[in-house]
Amino acid sequence: MRKYHHLGIPTTEKREGEVHLKHLKIYVSGYKESLYHIEWMRYEPDAPYPELVKTMPHVAFEVDDLEQELKDKKVIIAPNSPSPGVTVAFIEDNGAPVEFLQSTRLRHKTPNHTLERDTRSARAPQCGGVRPTPQMR
Repeated sequence: MRKYHHLGIPTTEKREGEVHLKHLKIYVSGYKESLYHIEWMRYEPDAPYPELVKTMPHVAFEVDDLEQELKDKKVIIAPNSPSPGVTVAFIEDNGAPVEFLQSTRLRHKTPNHTLERDTRSARAPQCGGVRPTPQMR
């Protein structure tokens, strides 16, 4: 099952309240404040992610079975764990990046798929928050 998680939007401008995730070479902001879970991402110049991810917005879905979601897809960022309890991967679909997250930490409140706000302690990123792998270069 896929459940909407967030919309990630790359930016080159500094944004109020952004948090620097030094180990991921990215600044993030907006997720906690956005009713629709819109997250802004500003990448460091040498961030080792595909240009598609660094320049195009992406939609992210929480999934039950990440391995199954990636089957027969064009994987552009291999599965990795940017924070404890979370595994993420990106695919390219119709020219656009799509992120999948599998987590034991994420919980939905109601059938309308509204996420609880406390699922990201200390702002542990999911969006674009990936550790570099050889497939990303």
